[in-house]
Amino acid sequence: MYSREFERIGKRLFAEHLVGGNFGNISVRKGTEGFFIKQTGAYLDAAAELVFVPLQGDVPETASSEYRVHREVYRKTKHEAIVHAHPPCAVAASLVMDVIVPEDSEGEMFCPKIPVVRGAPGSPEIADAVANVLLCSKLVIARGHGTFAAGKTLDEAYVYTSLAEYSCRVLALKKHLLQR
Repeated sequence: MYSREFERIGKRLFAEHLVGGNFGNISVRKGTEGFFIKQTGAYLDAAAELVFVPLQGDVPETASSEYRVHREVYRKTKHEAIVHAHPPCAVAASLVMDVIVPEDSEGEMFCPKIPVVRGAPGSPEIADAVANVLLCSKLVIARGHGTFAAGKTLDEAYVYTSLAEYSCRVLALKKHLLQR
């Protein structure tokens, strides 16, 4: 049902170098029962079996290792889709900033502040921190790990993921040019 949409977004993430290898994950809410997510270790740009994770109860062993973040976001927010990626400039910026303030026009318009949260990948702490930010935002970066973008659709979440990388790249280029 969602498999083609997951693969299409995964291919876009790879084309923009927002993920590498089998890193990152994608999910879509299914009503109030739970959500579909890629299997652990699955490549985002290839067809793969999706795993249904209920909002309450046991989680299938094959679910992505970041299922806790997705589950907590869907429990706390009304978001319908999540893209978790590892965009290199955004990850690098998260290592030196607690809040990223885009200076490019699109970043200023759509996401004037990108919060950075802490927590080990896949941990309950990171799940709680990400979900709390996504209560009032569509984008957050887990320090040294990657972005979590949410929205009504996978396309919207993808756009915020791409925006984070673009805005962080612009900031890095600005800093480089100022040092000349």
